[in-house]
Amino acid sequence: MGSLTLSNVTKSFGKTEVIKGVDLEVQDGEFCVFVGPSGCGKSTLLRMIAGLEDVTSGDVMIDGKRVNLLPPSKREIAMVFQSYALYPHLNVRDNMGLAMKRAGASKAEVTQAVINSAQMLSLETLLDRRPAELSGGQRQRVAIGRAIVRRPKLFLFDEPLSNLDAALRVATRIEIARLHYELGATMVYVTHDQVEAMTLADRIVVLNAGKVAQVGRPMELYNDPANTFVAGFIGSPQMNFLKAGALGLQGETVGIRPEHLVIGDSGEIDGTISHVEHLGGETNVYVKTGPHGLLTVRLFGEHDFDIDAGVKISPDPARRFHFDAEGQRMR
Repeated sequence: MGSLTLSNVTKSFGKTEVIKGVDLEVQDGEFCVFVGPSGCGKSTLLRMIAGLEDVTSGDVMIDGKRVNLLPPSKREIAMVFQSYALYPHLNVRDNMGLAMKRAGASKAEVTQAVINSAQMLSLETLLDRRPAELSGGQRQRVAIGRAIVRRPKLFLFDEPLSNLDAALRVATRIEIARLHYELGATMVYVTHDQVEAMTLADRIVVLNAGKVAQVGRPMELYNDPANTFVAGFIGSPQMNFLKAGALGLQGETVGIRPEHLVIGDSGEIDGTISHVEHLGGETNVYVKTGPHGLLTVRLFGEHDFDIDAGVKISPDPARRFHFDAEGQRMR
């Protein structure tokens, strides 16, 4: 398939710099996810890789070839958008095969490629339908199938699940993961949803304000965050941040994940129950505390608490993260 290299890539709109010197290596066959909050630059960076946005400075290399000046059609990439972008007057078969047909492939080649792609995505019975006759999830599968038919070196996904309901998002996420396994393709995927990032990625690139905050495998980022931004963004419910001084500990801030706090008869932190979320397999308890604000405690199984009841909380000392005044991890 294809590798991707970004070397000191920047992007400015007028005097506003939105991508600030990104360096990245994506290996052949890797599933790489760009994740971060709205406005962090992840979609802009993806569009620069695709050739839909110009690179202000730096180099974009696909399979070892500099592509900065090449149009999207010459980059051997396929992009799946949030909006599906299907032709409403064409059926599924023609939507999927159009790019290959325009590239001069024979009718037999196009037919076989469409059939193969449809079988991978369970679309065989829908080939004669038009987009208006499909559900949102089916339309997104057609858009993915259209990308597969092109046999690109690099698949680019721009928040492809954002328009789907919760159940369809999970189902389509599983399909994309299975597709990556079967194709062995290089995929770069943009999302604001850290759960999607954690469940799909071989490696995650966490972006913040146009810069790379950290790159790593999902559990590396979860268990070894480099700074408070990554620590707070990766994980749901998000990490609690406590005042180190109030606990008599080193650093400016102590981070601890909700599952590493214990509610008991004794503990270092006094608080009162503010809210309880019963989720079946787990219970999230929100506790108001004096110096540390609202803390989240994640308990496995069903637990009952009275609102405004006084409780004591103990952090697991072996699972604390210490951060300095700049938010960087202290080792």
